Amino acid sequence: MEQGVTMLQEAEPNILKFQKFLDSWIDVRVRDYPLMQEPIKMTTILIAYVIFSKYIGPRIMANRKPFRLNTAMIIYNLSMVLLNAYVVYEFLVAGWGTTYTWRCDLVDTSTSPMTFRMIRVCWLFYFSKFLELLDTVFFVLRKKQGQITFLHVFHHSFMPWTWWWGVTLTPAGGMGTLHAMVNAAVHVVMYFYYLLSAAGPRFQKYLWWKKYMTAIQLIQFVLVSIHVSQYYFMEKCDYQVPMWIHLIWMYGVFFFLLFSNFWIQAYIRGKRLPAMEEKPKQNGSTSEAISVVANGKHLENGNAHHHTNGKIFLGKDPSQSSSTDG
Repeated sequence: MEQGVTMLQEAEPNILKFQKFLDSWIDVRVRDYPLMQEPIKMTTILIAYVIFSKYIGPRIMANRKPFRLNTAMIIYNLSMVLLNAYVVYEFLVAGWGTTYTWRCDLVDTSTSPMTFRMIRVCWLFYFSKFLELLDTVFFVLRKKQGQITFLHVFHHSFMPWTWWWGVTLTPAGGMGTLHAMVNAAVHVVMYFYYLLSAAGPRFQKYLWWKKYMTAIQLIQFVLVSIHVSQYYFMEKCDYQVPMWIHLIWMYGVFFFLLFSNFWIQAYIRGKRLPAMEEKPKQNGSTSEAISVVANGKHLENGNAHHHTNGKIFLGKDPSQSSSTDG
């Protein structure tokens, strides 16, 4: 016991030094935003999310019937459509549709009203990633644990964790924020699809465009990768945190390869389920429609089903991402 106390006492100065280091780096313009003061709170939330998703949640639901959350999912999906549409609009007005060159746009260090508008939307995009954790909560409560793969959990926890550093160190991130705007635009389309699917079988006829979901994803990754690749060919671009450029490029290429693999498997080799199938009737209830979405997700009343890799097995489509991935 005494040894443990001694170790804590010895570690305390290092913790304080690290906190002072962060304080010196965190941009003063974002200090008052929720979850921005230090990384402990957001890291704790994300660790709790992982533990709940993989361990606590399944145990709580083990002897319980799955919840039917159609109404909740409709409200959630509609809210995410509106939120992401607003984020796209703010990104455009704050820079990408007004003053940005789409080339070497540096981190804005000024205190102009437009700069603070960009900072706000960067934070809002970051905060939306915590709202997206509800995707997994819906899976747990509906006992769809098989869909909560490593990739699903990793993406939902890694994105907000990395964006904390991005927002705190470069809140008005110039060329490092294009992928956020594009990602939000893709999410408008995706959550609208999930909204229609959650609305029930009568809306299935409006989901004919599911094949193009993967095309939209691929365009996203190509656009983002090409944009940041400019950095490597410019004669001079003094972007303040080049590491963000490298990470964005690697992320875009990585997911482009994953989604390309699905496209080949699903639409060139034709190894995918039919567009519609029926669930077996249970307890006398009518069967519900399941649609297979081109981006590798089964949607059951608006829920995306996930699998662990890019291969297609009998009766399964791959999932390259979470329901909000990309």
